[in-house]
Order: sequence, then C-alpha cells, then structure tokens
Amino acid sequence: MTEASYRLTHQDDRSSLILSGDWHLGKTPDGETLTKNIPATTKHLDLITKELGRWDSSLAVSLLEVARWSKLQHVTFNTQNAPQGLQQLIRLATDVPAYEGTSKGKANSLRETLYSKLSIIGHELGLTLTFIGDVTLALLQWARGKAKTRREDVFYFIHQAGPKALAIVTLISILVGMILAYLGSVQLRQLGAQVYVANLVSLGMVREMGALMTAVIMAGRTGAAYAAQLGTMQVNDEIDALKVMGIRNVQFLVLPRLLALIFVMPLLCIYADIIGMAGGALIAANMDVSFAQYILQTQDAVDWVDISTGIVKSVFFGVLIAIAGCQAGLQCGRNSNAVGMAATNAVVRAIVYLVVADAAFNILYDKLGI
Repeated sequence: MTEASYRLTHQDDRSSLILSGDWHLGKTPDGETLTKNIPATTKHLDLITKELGRWDSSLAVSLLEVARWSKLQHVTFNTQNAPQGLQQLIRLATDVPAYEGTSKGKANSLRETLYSKLSIIGHELGLTLTFIGDVTLALLQWARGKAKTRREDVFYFIHQAGPKALAIVTLISILVGMILAYLGSVQLRQLGAQVYVANLVSLGMVREMGALMTAVIMAGRTGAAYAAQLGTMQVNDEIDALKVMGIRNVQFLVLPRLLALIFVMPLLCIYADIIGMAGGALIAANMDVSFAQYILQTQDAVDWVDISTGIVKSVFFGVLIAIAGCQAGLQCGRNSNAVGMAATNAVVRAIVYLVVADAAFNILYDKLGI
C-alpha cells in the first residue's frame, strides 16, 4: 500500500490537482488541505487520477469539499478524468444542495438583503411575463389551427382534471355550503329570519366560494400534478428532446393542459355551486325551513348576472392554475429534489395568484355595480 499524496501544477488560469497512491479512511488529506495552495488566479481546476491507486469514500468526501470550494470561488472543477464510480459519488452529493441555515458567518446589511430579494422578485416577474407571452402566442396559433397541439392530449387532460376531481369537489363544496348556512343561522335565528339563510348560501356560493374553493382544490390537485409531470420530463431530458425535434414546449405540453382547465373549471364551478346550495339546504331543514321555501328564496336571490360572475372568475382561475403549474414544471432543475420544489412552488404561486385575482375581480364588480 502506497501512501496517499497529491501535487498541484498551474499554468495561466488552469490548475491541475494530481492524486497518487492509495486513499483510505484516516490516511487522506482533507479538502481544506487540497485547496489551500491553489493559486488565486485559478479559473479551471482539473482532477488528474492516472497515478491513483485504491480508494474509498474518504476520497469522495475530500473531493466534495474541493467541489464546494470551487463553487464558492467560481472555479470550474473538472472531474471527467476521474474513475466512473468517483464521478457518480461526487455528482450524487452535489446534485442536491446542502441546507443553509439562517445564521451565516457574515451578516449581510439590510440594503444588500433588500436588493437581493428585489432582484429575485424582478427576475421571477420577468420570467412569468415571458411565459405568459409565450402562452398567448401559442393560443393565437391554436386559434388559427397552426399549433402543434394534439386533440387527444386535450381530451386526456380534460378527463384528468374534470371527472376525476368530482369526488373532492363534492366533499368540499357540500361542507362549505353547510358552514355558510350554519354561520348565517346563528345571526338570522335571533331575528326570526331563518328563511334568508338560502339567500346567504346561494349568493355566497355562486359569487365567491364556488369558484374560489374549486380553484384552490384544482391548484393543489391539478396544478401540482402539472408541475411534477413537466418537472419529471425535464429531469429525463424529454423536453430537450422535443426542442431538438423542433417542437415548441408551450404548444405541445402547456397548451393542452391550459385548454383542459379553461373547459373544465366553469363546469366544476357550476357543479360546486349546486352542491354547496344542497349542503345549505341540509342545515336549513334543521331551522324549520322547508325545501320548497329554500328553493323559492334561492330563485329570488340569484339571477344570471350573479351566476356569470362566478363562471367568469373560474375561467381566469383555470388559466392562472395552468400557468403556475406549467411554468414551475418547465423551470424545474435536473434532480428529484427539484421536482418536489417545483410542485410546491406551483401550489404556492397558484394560490397567491388566485387570491390576488379574486380581490381584483371583486373590486371590479363593485365599481361596475355588478
């Protein structure tokens, strides 16, 4: 067994880390030792293992420290000449970034932190606006019949987002209707106006809760699924393969999912409205309000303008959910951790979009007197 050793060579902005001997646990230099003599002018660091003998995981640990040092110093660390097993260990360790706590060695100033946060927000906003522009152009191409969007894909995603979501939409909608009726009954009972619980439930469902709760359900169910599907395709290089074949991702992957939600969301919204009113009727029956009275009050309280306000909301909510999910999936990284983060980001973004859009619609309806 020969002793583990190393040496450094340097030329211009390129350095070479040459390993020799047998590298075993307890007898290998650590990463700090390997990097302390690397010149500051180094931009490229090559790993040379022609003289390397036997080695174990301690070598991978030392080289992992070298890889992290290279990343911090903006140095390209080249391990292509290393043994295949060693390359796989380093790649596996560096694919998932290490967790960084909130405490750091040197605290950034408030100005630097604020600038960094604003830069990230500005960058994300730019990417989102660019993606929305691409989707708009793809929709125009589809309207003219020139988009590479398969009809079979649209029907497949309609089936996935529509009939398979009825169970959870039914459960949530009937509970929301019952909650609205119960909360209203607490006050209306004091005035002897229990019959008006039908007005409260019907207007609350058709104007607000039907569209919003259905959208939240679809954001968590369908938006996350879109992000995970496209993220997995990104990891498997399938999206790159489509680009090589000259197929635009937005037309082939995003547009079918977007069209499916645009078609499904109004139908699910109407279904949620009906189920929510039925849930309210169950509570109203315990308040000595007959089913006939409940139906008559609902007919008097709700008109087609009220129903259309919720349907218009649901269409826009479907667009926002598709944009959030597909954008997160297409911008996914190349490892399993990135797929999980993409699904999480899709749900968070979609819910933020929904709340902001719902507030904007309510303000608009108020100004228009609807």
